[in-house]
Amino acid sequence: MTAIPVAPPENRWATPKRVSLVPLVALIFFSVSGGAYGIEPLFSTSGPGMGILLILVAPLIYSVPHALVCAELGTAIPVEGGYYHWVKRGLGRFWAFQQGVLQWVCSFVDMALYPVMFTSYLSSLIGAVAPGEHVFFEFHLYKADIQVDLNWVICVGVILLFTLLNLMGAGWVGDSSVAFAIICLTPMLVLTAIGFYQLITDGTNPVSSMTAEQGQSTWNAFGSGLFIVMWNYSGWDSVSTVAGEMENPKKHLPRALFWSVLLIIIGYLLPSLASLAVGADGDNGWKSWKDGALPDIAGELAGPWLQYVVTIGGLFASVAMFSALLASYSRLPSSLSHDGYLPKWVSKESRRYKMPIASIVGSSVVYALFCFSSFQSLVIYDVFLTNIGILLEVAALIALRIREPHLERPYRIPGGWWSIGLIATCLLGVSAWAAIQQYSEEGTKAVVYCLIVVGASLLLYPLLAARKAARASAAADRAAVNGRDAELGDGAYELSGWKPDSAHSDKAVSGTGTDSVEA
Repeated sequence: MTAIPVAPPENRWATPKRVSLVPLVALIFFSVSGGAYGIEPLFSTSGPGMGILLILVAPLIYSVPHALVCAELGTAIPVEGGYYHWVKRGLGRFWAFQQGVLQWVCSFVDMALYPVMFTSYLSSLIGAVAPGEHVFFEFHLYKADIQVDLNWVICVGVILLFTLLNLMGAGWVGDSSVAFAIICLTPMLVLTAIGFYQLITDGTNPVSSMTAEQGQSTWNAFGSGLFIVMWNYSGWDSVSTVAGEMENPKKHLPRALFWSVLLIIIGYLLPSLASLAVGADGDNGWKSWKDGALPDIAGELAGPWLQYVVTIGGLFASVAMFSALLASYSRLPSSLSHDGYLPKWVSKESRRYKMPIASIVGSSVVYALFCFSSFQSLVIYDVFLTNIGILLEVAALIALRIREPHLERPYRIPGGWWSIGLIATCLLGVSAWAAIQQYSEEGTKAVVYCLIVVGASLLLYPLLAARKAARASAAADRAAVNGRDAELGDGAYELSGWKPDSAHSDKAVSGTGTDSVEA
């Protein structure tokens, strides 16, 4: 009897699980928004009329322009590392280094907010986990008093759990984000239905007042509210850093950005309008709204049961945002490592899931340290660094349009240079306003923190670039001695170390051009 040859079983772990369209929408949703949680201060600052107007206008002058930039660059250069490689291709290695380092440093304080937000919602259900309730020990570090308590331990537990999930790859993070989105949006749907029912039955006009108080000017209400709402509409470039793990990013990324913009606008608009049914005055009136007020608003509308449901939604929104953004930010050290600025072990991948272990775990360790309350005030430099990154992406878009007009762009921003000029004007204007507003609120401290971080990054580049050049020269000498030519790599990013057929790159990127010129 003739034996039938059997092909060897396919290794299901040979490549990481890919992010398909729906999980990609969920990843963008949590990278940018996470739902109406956090939108509450907009109304106590600017008033219900201006708040609703800003929810509708801010996407037109900030979100949509940035999403269009991300759609064109993300489909033209769909590689792991995303906006780091966009800037490198358009502006050169110097500016790419600044983009990678500044955005990763920005994540230190930004990412620490989400575990803290989780414990904040949890403490409203279980008072024992509130900060300072159960202190294990304290110590003094330089000028900061560090307190290790139950609250911080829970923050670390959250970080550990979602670090393990991220070590399985962006595909698993995306799938979990779909489940989290359902859990987070369901309480918002219930709140919206109850709130609109009360608005209709009571005959209440939710936007009867345009501003927060009678003497507030329209311009003041708009400007103050814009600074708040822009943070609820930022982060469209985040998923670009996991483009190498996406399923057909050239096709899916523009679609996912489009649906995400609509979902996030509706996710802010409807619950906000419904919540205004509580009125202006009282403990839960919109005049007293602040961060984390949504569960109390829900309790005012329908009683404790809805308050608990919305609180649980807030718990899941917090961890889902952390998980999605960890997938994004943790690819930056890996990209810097591939380009030779950080040690090779930073980008070393796990055998099973092909994930950069040290990059993900190292980022999480930093985030855990920044969960200490002594470091959370550093978030004031966030606004400057985030907008520097956005403006570098716009500059890269313009540079590539000029230098590489024939670069394959599966999605191309319509309207030519008129559209690009309008996009650049909107993003530059909003970024400048945000910087001015941050300065007016925090004073010189915010500027000093930003200058320290940017200055350190500027000084760090020549040192690491020189080290990289020395190592490359030594490697070339060793290769010459051994009678071999030093391999510089191949594909679209020859000098970066990315391979077009690796687990983390889109094969379509092969042949799109050479590596960036030096700046």
